[in-house]
Amino acid sequence: MEKPGYIYILTSRRNGTLYTGVTSDLVARIWQHRNGTADGFTKQYGVTTLVHFEIFANIEDAIRREKAIKKWYRKWKLELIERDNPNWHDLWPDITGFPLSRE
Repeated sequence: MEKPGYIYILTSRRNGTLYTGVTSDLVARIWQHRNGTADGFTKQYGVTTLVHFEIFANIEDAIRREKAIKKWYRKWKLELIERDNPNWHDLWPDITGFPLSRE
């Protein structure tokens, strides 16, 4: 049985810095970004708010989608986010069932 794949978009704030990633474990990966254990771009720029994600039957399809989105114009990425999440809500509670931390 193949592992599912996920693409996700994080932001620093509404219309802020965007980051597109791919993973086979969405909850674990977003937790890493949110808690600063993922070194690199997201940690450096404070990009921790999950505003979009898509689920794929396998990781290969997710990787293809991520590569395509990374080539998009910023305007297209904003339109993708706003199509399903017009208020740019943090989707962390949606994927975990846990409320947002007040820390």
